[in-house]
Amino acid sequence: MTKIIKVIALICVSAIIAGLVSCVEAPAETTAGEDTFLTVSPPDRIQITFSLWGDPAEQESTQAALNIYNNMQDIVWVNALQIPNEEYANILQGLARAGNMPDCGMVNEATVLGWARDGLLLPIDIFAGQQNRPLEYLAFKDGSETVTYSSANEVLALWYNKEMFDNAGIDYPPKTLDSAWTWDEFIDTAKKLTFDVNGNTPDDPGFDKNNIKQYGAYVNQWTWQLEVWALSNGGKWFSEDGGSIIFDEAAIEAKQKVVDLHLVHNVAPFIPATSDSGFANSMAVGNVAMTTEGQWAVGFYPELDIDYRVAVLPYMQRKANIATGGPVAVFAGTGYPDEVADFVRWYTDEENNFSLIEAGWWMPSKSNWYSEPLLTKWIDDVPLRARLPAEAYRTAIADVAMDFNVTQSASWYYTPYTYEIINTILNPAMVEAIRGNKTVAEVIEEIRPRMEAALLG
Repeated sequence: MTKIIKVIALICVSAIIAGLVSCVEAPAETTAGEDTFLTVSPPDRIQITFSLWGDPAEQESTQAALNIYNNMQDIVWVNALQIPNEEYANILQGLARAGNMPDCGMVNEATVLGWARDGLLLPIDIFAGQQNRPLEYLAFKDGSETVTYSSANEVLALWYNKEMFDNAGIDYPPKTLDSAWTWDEFIDTAKKLTFDVNGNTPDDPGFDKNNIKQYGAYVNQWTWQLEVWALSNGGKWFSEDGGSIIFDEAAIEAKQKVVDLHLVHNVAPFIPATSDSGFANSMAVGNVAMTTEGQWAVGFYPELDIDYRVAVLPYMQRKANIATGGPVAVFAGTGYPDEVADFVRWYTDEENNFSLIEAGWWMPSKSNWYSEPLLTKWIDDVPLRARLPAEAYRTAIADVAMDFNVTQSASWYYTPYTYEIINTILNPAMVEAIRGNKTVAEVIEEIRPRMEAALLG
């Protein structure tokens, strides 16, 4: 990129940030008896900027937590900087080049290790000396060094439309790992839930694949989620030390099986994209019976007029799941590292961000929340999870998260520059396989040299 283009890019980033900040109106101070609840910063506070992404509901929950922190102490004032998820990494990198990074903020999982190596994150272990630390698979590690931890836990699950199963007279998907469907059983069930305009299924004579009114299943094609199928099929994307590209035959076969749900089996809708909208394009549309998505789909419920429930993922060769969760990190360049670390430690404590857990977006990151009495607090006592029902959520989500033989870290916890590899290279290339223009093997063969080069940083 030429110097002139870089300058233009930074000007554009500054304009975007200015627009984001200017659209937030500061509310007035409110008073209730002798208690004053401040919503505008007093002039003597240290100003800290916290960047975040998320939909309006998640942002509202975050702001509620910041309001509590700002009113519980009189040293700092934390201001939220809301940035669209799709532009988040690029905007923050632009601010870094301009020397104008926020003090702290959420970090896209795929950028953590790359940003750490590029000097954008302050190497502060906010959990140093504390016994209650996040689950080990939520640690981002550069070799043996822990860079940071995820602030929340997320695993993947199978979600289904209860009414569609009831109308077809089909048993609901399994809710426990010991009864999980094989991949073939998953396809067979999806066929029974797929109907063309004449009511025929893919196994019926005269099935019209060009006029399908209801699809049996959709597997989220947001590329990073597809790693779980590589693991389930006995394959790998990267070496265990994060130093080399693998994408072996088993991993390639797994991805081909996913796209063949549409191309071969006719049970999945054609969605020619790898964007983070799999649930919105399938289950939420109202014409898909099952879809895979992270546990954060709990938070979608208030927005949808669909009675959907949760089950465990099917499996190919072995039962597998991946854990992930965006961390909140202290950014290099902050003038208040101690104050920022204090805030981040407070914010990432489950008791203090419980509004995000209660709203369905986050799961706890620490193991003591996966046993009683805390387990009941964030599952049975939370209406969104209780309606799944709570027993199913416990077995399909919480039990899976704590089964370390099944659930492991997503690759960006130990592999650097996965943003460049997965988001920039793999995502757009996979569209050709989704469309059926190329096989997955052909796509990987073409982009393998680029992925290997990106891994070097």
